[in-house]
Amino acid sequence: MTKQFVLYGSEGCHLCELAEDICNPVLGDSLDYIDIVTDSELVESYGMHIPVLKHKLSNNELYWPFTANEVEAFVRQWN
Repeated sequence: MTKQFVLYGSEGCHLCELAEDICNPVLGDSLDYIDIVTDSELVESYGMHIPVLKHKLSNNELYWPFTANEVEAFVRQWN
């Protein structure tokens, strides 16, 4: 099963850890985590905005700050 959502962040980013804690209960196995540090294009795109939750098929993005309710509403768009 392909994961539908990706959370862009970086190791050691406390906001990214908070976002992961919010997203995991809502998305579970549907969530990929990508550390942007490994890709210069991702650093350029998301470096000043992480954490960012993205729906892979639509490319829609939810930028920090977000709550569990906002993540649930974001996910419901594709369920």
